[in-house]
Amino acid sequence: MNLWASSRKCRSSVYVLGVRCSSTADNHTFSQSMLLPKTSFALRPNPTQTEARLRARTCTEIYQWQSKKIERPEFILHDGPPYANGDLHMGHALNKILKDIINRFHLLRGRRVQYIPGWDCHGLPIENKALLELGEDPSTLPPLAIRHAAYKTALREVDNQREQFQRLGIMADWSNETTYRTIDHSYQMRQLRVFQNMVQNGLIYRRYRPVHFSPSSRSALAEAELVYKDDHVSHSIFVSFELQNDDGPVLGLPDGPIQLLVWTTTPWTLTANMAIAVHPDLSYVVLRRASGLPLVIVAKDRMDALADILGDVEVLAEIAGSELVGASYIPIFAPLCPNLPTLKIIAASHVTAASGTGLVHTAPAHGADDYSAFRALGLSNEIVCHVGGAGEFTSAVVDTVGEAGKILVGEGVLDSGSRKVVDLLKEVGALVKIQRIKHRYPYDWRTNQPIIMTSTSQWFANLDVIKADALDALNTVSFVPPVSRARLTAFVQLRDEWCISRQRVWGVPIPALHHIPTDTALLDSSTLEHILAILDEKGIEYWWEGPTEEFVPPALREQGIDAWRKGTDTMDVWFDSGTAWAMLGEREHGGPRADVCLEGSDQHRGWFQSQLLTAVASNTRPYATLITHGMVLDQTGKKMSKSLGNVTSPMSVVSGGPNPKTEPAYGADVLRFWAGTVDYWNDTYLGPVVLAQAAEALRKIRNSARFILGNIGNVEARASMERVRRADMGLAERYVMHELYMLEQTALEGYMQYNFAKVVAALSSFANGTLSALYFDISKDGLYANALSSVERRAVVTVLEQVLTTMNSIMAPIVPHLAEEIHEAFTETEVSVFTTPWTTLGSEWHDLKANEEMKLLLLLRTAVLAGLENSRADKKIKSSLEAEVELLIPELEEPSTFTKLLQREESFLKTLFISSDATLIDEGSLGTASPEWVYVSVFTIPCVFRINPMSFALTQLCSIR
Repeated sequence: MNLWASSRKCRSSVYVLGVRCSSTADNHTFSQSMLLPKTSFALRPNPTQTEARLRARTCTEIYQWQSKKIERPEFILHDGPPYANGDLHMGHALNKILKDIINRFHLLRGRRVQYIPGWDCHGLPIENKALLELGEDPSTLPPLAIRHAAYKTALREVDNQREQFQRLGIMADWSNETTYRTIDHSYQMRQLRVFQNMVQNGLIYRRYRPVHFSPSSRSALAEAELVYKDDHVSHSIFVSFELQNDDGPVLGLPDGPIQLLVWTTTPWTLTANMAIAVHPDLSYVVLRRASGLPLVIVAKDRMDALADILGDVEVLAEIAGSELVGASYIPIFAPLCPNLPTLKIIAASHVTAASGTGLVHTAPAHGADDYSAFRALGLSNEIVCHVGGAGEFTSAVVDTVGEAGKILVGEGVLDSGSRKVVDLLKEVGALVKIQRIKHRYPYDWRTNQPIIMTSTSQWFANLDVIKADALDALNTVSFVPPVSRARLTAFVQLRDEWCISRQRVWGVPIPALHHIPTDTALLDSSTLEHILAILDEKGIEYWWEGPTEEFVPPALREQGIDAWRKGTDTMDVWFDSGTAWAMLGEREHGGPRADVCLEGSDQHRGWFQSQLLTAVASNTRPYATLITHGMVLDQTGKKMSKSLGNVTSPMSVVSGGPNPKTEPAYGADVLRFWAGTVDYWNDTYLGPVVLAQAAEALRKIRNSARFILGNIGNVEARASMERVRRADMGLAERYVMHELYMLEQTALEGYMQYNFAKVVAALSSFANGTLSALYFDISKDGLYANALSSVERRAVVTVLEQVLTTMNSIMAPIVPHLAEEIHEAFTETEVSVFTTPWTTLGSEWHDLKANEEMKLLLLLRTAVLAGLENSRADKKIKSSLEAEVELLIPELEEPSTFTKLLQREESFLKTLFISSDATLIDEGSLGTASPEWVYVSVFTIPCVFRINPMSFALTQLCSIR
């Protein structure tokens, strides 16, 4: 570009640019003497082979090395155990990769990392899988046979997942001895000791009350084991109960039959009806219907909503709910069972006029609110339940329905049993109307089948006592993202008790003794001490294998050995995994057991909560920081589903799928790089297009490393090279080092904030922009042509060495296999990159002046390159080296700041423009010779912005002088 004078005076900040021809150079003249790049670092390696070769070094070996070699401080990331059932899905992969990024960062920063992978091995899915493989009816198998089969299944699934986790490049000691499983003897004994401590503190009790019960699992469930579906369909019904005839005059109501209109979505619970509840503060009305049917009572505020049910009505009387309390009514199935006693209307605060009729059918065996209302009246020991362990009507239903109720016995309450109840209601004339409704309903999260509320005898943990302490403990926890604090806090606030018993064979036993004559359970600290000593010596299985008399303490044997039996309940799997904090031990100077726990958002209802509750009950805190990630969806935002065919398997990403064209083997680092690019605290997207983009972005970073490795020479050459001091570096080198310093500070901040997308964005921008698009472009000619001993070349190599070292430290936590490859090529050793601490650049590289000056020159460069591109488009040149650039400097009384910069850096301009020459001229120096061709443009320095580092105020510099 030739910058030459015009006949007019130039303005102070306007520079005239020109491009003209230059002598054509022979591009092959010095090819034999050039220092061309040379490296063994592959451009496109086979990721499967390369990662397999590096896996042991960067995973198990480095974890074992740091455990022995690095002293404190220690960083503990506590692994929430995935369920040992089937191959890994993408949620598993995201979870483990995020944890590994955090661990590797802290290792590079000089901390010893403790990370013990674990597995949750009990529960129904594993039990069902084992039974399916046995191919036998579980009802015919003894408990020990089922347990042994489930144990083998769990071990097999753990080994399968262990191997897959290692292929993701997860740093840990993966041997059996250094991982944990909830089926390990030592783990189970720690769990039982936590349970014993809770018993001793009076937090565990047994009660017959309604619980969430899964007929498909045949077990009680905790709230955390439920999922709610909004499209569940129920057949709701309006039914009428008859107020006892002689109560009308007493209440001041009209004479004649009066009905109490009730609405329910669970017709099957009507066989266990024990009361009708009203709210004492609501107003109720007695209505005469145009049809001439019996009078009916409903809440006054529900009249309009019930118009379709009632038809035209006339209000005969209005009565307060408090006046209805205590009135009697005839049981709904009395026509089929005449000897049933009358029942009462009770007061209950949960009754509202928001739905239904304002009168609520109350079956305390099948509803938490109903049970609470009966308990407040001191009637909770009298509740009636007709439902068995498979969710079916038992023979006890005949007691309230009469002989006609035999058609219900053995029928599932959620399907055929409910329909037959409706038929009986028609028979007794109590059915008013059926409505099919779609509403929100709880399902068993394991079987994906609806649950019921029904009363059984279960073990509970009293959370009321520890809730305040749990909430206080959460106040000391850091949450990522911060909004997740409110979610976990709300879940804890809403819980009063935790049903911890399950009616399954495969699990940790609740070691309670049951006194047969009185049908009472005994569970206290002294009894547990005796039992746990036996189990510790002989193993957990001995609870099922050993004789009862051995578990009965001597003080109880005087009542007779035959008077006792062992309990058959097992613990909730959330109690199993929730006590995992106990394996971490006490921290020095107190404090939470773990520095970080990281799991999916569903664990706010699960593991995060169960850890908190069991730890607080044991007077400790489980974690200092909770990190939550979202789900992995397909690239269109849909949930991954086998039925939809949109599932992306982590192992197919790593090793390839059946069709290499559509499912290429990207290797673990591409998957890890993708995980580092997403805002993981939200739901994330993954599919073929997203993976291809991640692979391309990582390839560009790899190419940057390859360029550096090819130009800085081998270890021997670098050992004899004298590095260039900062004071002797050119503007470009100081600018790149400033950009590298800023990159490192951004990366450190991103890692500390657990914002890995911030790290990857800054790294990619630096590699693609500062390096590939600028520094590599302007420095490669000097690298190829300058002497090895020249200051210019040594300055570039000095910078490139540091760039590679710092970039490798930044990328290593995210893409460890690539970092190991680079480190291996750089050091020519097989020592892991993670043995070298990440040493940060000194603040002297924070060079705001170099940054400001270079940014000005880059604005000029953009204009020059545009002119060069125009001449290239017109086929005047093929390469920018075939052109000369001249810059006509404005004639001013005093040179501007920009002019001084150009004058100082004149020798650097041709390098910056990648031209054959670049010179500064004034009007008086303009020659008269006409070039063969020339391109002329006017360049005005625009306003630029600069941040004042002292006050951080934004100041505007609108003229450069």
